[in-house]
Amino acid sequence: MTPSQGFLAEIKDAVTTRAALLVLGVLVLQLAFITSYIGAFHHPKPSEIPIAVTAPAAQVAERSAQQLGALPGDPLDPRVVEGEAAALAQVRDRDVDGALIIDPAGRTDRLLVASGAGASLSQALEEVVGAAERAQGRTVRVTDVAPAAKGDSRGLSSFYLVIGWCVGGYLCAAILAISAGARPANPHRAVIRLGALLVYAIATGLLGAVIAGPVLDALPGSIMGLWGLGTLVVFAVGAITLAFQGLAGVIGIGLAILLVVVLGNPSAGGAYPYPLLPPFWSTIGPALPPGAGTYAARSITYFNGNGAGGPMLVLSAWALVGAAVTLACATLRHDRPVVPAD
Repeated sequence: MTPSQGFLAEIKDAVTTRAALLVLGVLVLQLAFITSYIGAFHHPKPSEIPIAVTAPAAQVAERSAQQLGALPGDPLDPRVVEGEAAALAQVRDRDVDGALIIDPAGRTDRLLVASGAGASLSQALEEVVGAAERAQGRTVRVTDVAPAAKGDSRGLSSFYLVIGWCVGGYLCAAILAISAGARPANPHRAVIRLGALLVYAIATGLLGAVIAGPVLDALPGSIMGLWGLGTLVVFAVGAITLAFQGLAGVIGIGLAILLVVVLGNPSAGGAYPYPLLPPFWSTIGPALPPGAGTYAARSITYFNGNGAGGPMLVLSAWALVGAAVTLACATLRHDRPVVPAD
């Protein structure tokens, strides 16, 4: 054997075809990560932010709503409501992200915002509405009706809490699976893994809520509410990961990262809530665990749970589908007849 042949043989022995294909998959995942994050964050632009508009006279409110709705680029989606109380209720119920209360007797109107839903979103509302008011020779006074806590810088603590839960979910599932082969050998093992995942989800859901709340004083919301949300987020992400591993083996870990990290994190509405994201990310965000978890966490923390129902249903659906697919893969593999060797 020549030296060159020996070196090539060493390379082939050190980097198998399977390893090369997995490395290629990592490259694709890495490039997708870069594309997704930069694509989502490189040019935030307000688009159809829902805002309530009210005035003592319905005609004044209608005219103002039409003017706001006709702004270039459609940054706002104005809805006329009757009275300040109704406008405030819509903000607190998370039906809208802000409210403009017009005072036709003066030159100053009031803008209600909720920085607890994301500081970048409330700032965008202030800028857009403020510019529109100045163009009409008016000024606006801003009132934050659901302010972010002092320990919740720019309203991001909810987002980071959910991301931490998501990371724990897919790492725990990956460890449970690869400890004895990526695909569950039988339904009993799949049930045990799902049970272990549930125990882990309950524990880390509580610990995460306690750290974000009493320990760091970042989130003032209900500990019980956040505990329940954290349990659901961790179990949903873990069940998805187990399902992908049941379908694709070790490659399933990469698929889980693609769904939760590459697509889910930048579309979660953390740094930039949905109305500031490009169409692709704002569309998929509410349907993925990080986005559903972040929206629900902010609802629990600052809006007494208002608006959390839909995201909780999304997380429940992921958890049920993930568990069902995991059990189905284990059952089908267990029932598959063994072909005797020749």
